[in-house]
Amino acid sequence: MRNLSRRAFLAAGTAFAGLLALPAWADMTYHSPNLEAAVQAGDLPPVAERLPENPLVLTPRDEPGKQGGTWNHALVGGGSLSMVVRYQGYEPTVRFTPDWSGVTPNVAESFTVSEDSTEYTFTLRKGMKWSDGEPYTTDDVKFWYEDVFQNPELTIGDQTFWYSTDGTPAELEVVDDQVFKVKFAQPNGFFAQQLAWAQQDQITRTPKHYLKQFHIKYNPNANELAKERGFESWVALFQRECGVHQDNDFFQNSKRPTLNAWMFTIAPGEDTERAVAVRNPYYWKVDTEGTQLPYFDEIYYQMVGDPEVLLLKTLQGEIDMMDQYIATPANKPVLFDAQESGDFHFYTLKETAANVMVFQLNLNHTDPVKNALYNNRDFRVALSHAIDRQSMIDAVFVGQGSPAQPSIVEGDPLYVERLAKQYTEYDPEKANAILDTIIPEKDSEGYRLDSEGRRVTIIFEIDQVRTTFLDMFQLAIPNFKDVGIDAQIRTMDRSLWETRVRHGREFDATAHQFGANSGVAAMLDPRYFVPFNTNALYAQGWALHFARPDNDAAIEPPADVKAQQDLYKKLLATGDQEKQHEIMLEILNNAADQFLVFGVSLPPDGYGVVKNDMVNTMPVMPNSFGWPTPGPSAPEQFFKN
Repeated sequence: MRNLSRRAFLAAGTAFAGLLALPAWADMTYHSPNLEAAVQAGDLPPVAERLPENPLVLTPRDEPGKQGGTWNHALVGGGSLSMVVRYQGYEPTVRFTPDWSGVTPNVAESFTVSEDSTEYTFTLRKGMKWSDGEPYTTDDVKFWYEDVFQNPELTIGDQTFWYSTDGTPAELEVVDDQVFKVKFAQPNGFFAQQLAWAQQDQITRTPKHYLKQFHIKYNPNANELAKERGFESWVALFQRECGVHQDNDFFQNSKRPTLNAWMFTIAPGEDTERAVAVRNPYYWKVDTEGTQLPYFDEIYYQMVGDPEVLLLKTLQGEIDMMDQYIATPANKPVLFDAQESGDFHFYTLKETAANVMVFQLNLNHTDPVKNALYNNRDFRVALSHAIDRQSMIDAVFVGQGSPAQPSIVEGDPLYVERLAKQYTEYDPEKANAILDTIIPEKDSEGYRLDSEGRRVTIIFEIDQVRTTFLDMFQLAIPNFKDVGIDAQIRTMDRSLWETRVRHGREFDATAHQFGANSGVAAMLDPRYFVPFNTNALYAQGWALHFARPDNDAAIEPPADVKAQQDLYKKLLATGDQEKQHEIMLEILNNAADQFLVFGVSLPPDGYGVVKNDMVNTMPVMPNSFGWPTPGPSAPEQFFKN
């Protein structure tokens, strides 16, 4: 991702938008041949009536395609449904451009930003419809804002970017059916980029006409309806039907209308072996020849139990495109040799993550002894010195990479060497010396004892599909044992991991990756530098305090962490590039002081595999969840020749 100022970032998106919707195509004739039979049968209105007055005209990357065919895909495990946003769920109000140089109108036909970044004006597409043919208007936006976002009984996930830095929520002004304004009491320099970040924009995912039947404001009998369906109250049923608070709930609902290119007929969880999504007849994009998108008739997801099964299916040519879970350094030679028999080739992923794996002790642990120990910075420093990073890099990543903490990539203007390199030396002698000053007592097997006389055992709870994590822990566990720490791993299905780690407080530790290692992306996702949302797995209580300090589950952080959070709020309120850079550098230097987490290495560039008959895919893409690979490359214009 190039380093751009906020205004240049928005301008780049506006320039890209010109490639998408040229006025010369205003009189274009639209067609959707694979739905023509339904039109003739009277089951659907003609395509011109299904599209908005000004559909988004998408220029295919290589060539225009034809409707038809199946995109063969797969989902791993019961809790990996956040992956769906990558393939069919990325339709925010504004979206990132394919090269991640800016944001561009998407669901919104256009948008403007005031000079001081306090007012954003969005214009929706007149005549745009949900997948069931009902209108999508500012009434849906207002419903989300008033009845979901502002309802204290509902949990909606991370929406902190809808608040000014003084804690006041943005004001929504609905001008008419197509135009709405979002007004902030103070500057909010990153609001558009936050809307574009994967799964953060909820105003395009909450159809009022469907959800109001479950909301007590619109249905006085909502509690009775909830109990009939086995839920305690209308709140529980509404959350399940709406789903914006949790990806697993959101993508397990085939009944809720969508704005996406494909809509589930069999959602994940409704069948144990497959999920199926078919073309949305009211999808609001066309190509340069007037063909209604998407090209593929359907996406067929095989539900597989683990990455090994996914690898086998990919080798056999059953999967059209994949980089998650199987594209490890260890698997690359196997996949390389199978290119001809599997009829696929490689594409490159430019890594944007802050580290290949980040060790995260639970700094908000419910056990007071563990909490005190984990919050001791010297304890974390000792553990960092205890691990042999180079051995992990050599064994798991075939020597690609060098020891580093979660940090900014060298060469980026935000690079801070101290943050990247401190405490990365493998030095068990130093680690033992530090630990001797903190927890000197040991048991008969040489394991250290805490202040209560208990063996210091740290159980790292891990998403079982992260195979590189498991490989690294095979080396890390003996390293920790060498300094008297009983480290263990507990693997689990992603859905259980989400419950215990992302939404729990009783776990000891975990490991994860992502975050961002450069430019604007690092400013939008500084999870390892400041706890500000649920991705700060090491400090969920502190992160909640950042967003909702009055919440009963929020934990007030120490003064230095609270100051770091306040500094991040200041960054979010800043539109000037030089000030953004200055504040972010201060945040990064503070992060080096606090040393909340530790890692292994900055990631080398990755790869994925794609079948040879797939057209309009990108040979090089960012690898990120915020830019949900390959979502911003427009899968709706993929097809097979």
